[in-house]
Amino acid sequence: MSPRRLTAIALLAALILALALWPHRARRAPASADAKIENPESKIPPAAAAPSASSDAKIENPKSKIPDSAGLFPDHVSIALDLNSPRLDLTRDLQLLNDLFTDWRLTFPRAGHPFGENAEITAALAGQNVLGIRLFPPDHPAINAAGELCDRWGTPFRFHALAADRMEIQSAGPDRKFATPDDGLLLSLIHI
Repeated sequence: MSPRRLTAIALLAALILALALWPHRARRAPASADAKIENPESKIPPAAAAPSASSDAKIENPKSKIPDSAGLFPDHVSIALDLNSPRLDLTRDLQLLNDLFTDWRLTFPRAGHPFGENAEITAALAGQNVLGIRLFPPDHPAINAAGELCDRWGTPFRFHALAADRMEIQSAGPDRKFATPDDGLLLSLIHI
């Protein structure tokens, strides 16, 4: 084999290895660039930006990729702890759901978004999927008795998959009625 051909094969092998080892998080597009939210970080108090050390998450190293006892990965525990938290707001809740759907797309790149009604989507996120992967705890307080993921006022979110990489997430807002001015809406455009 010629030295030129050996070099080409070595470079190709190095590229394949680098892509295989590249962290999935690095491929995620920033949610604020894709979502119709002005700047959710500006509305989060500095103390609320990260879960406190006194939180119930039993994770020694947040960078770890080892699931906790509930089968959730550290980033998903953070989403679960923060969703509908009294120290955050609806804008941040929608951002967290966007992150959750982005994680779904990273985990199931060929499947598109989970589909169905709220309860079916919630069940898929909670582990009732082909791989049994839990992206959200099935016993989270935001899940009502009907198995639906609810906003901070107890109204089930509306999820509408517009395309394989676009999900509309809607909250009825404080008045608990859809199609009123206080609704929260996020059009999640995920590029993976």
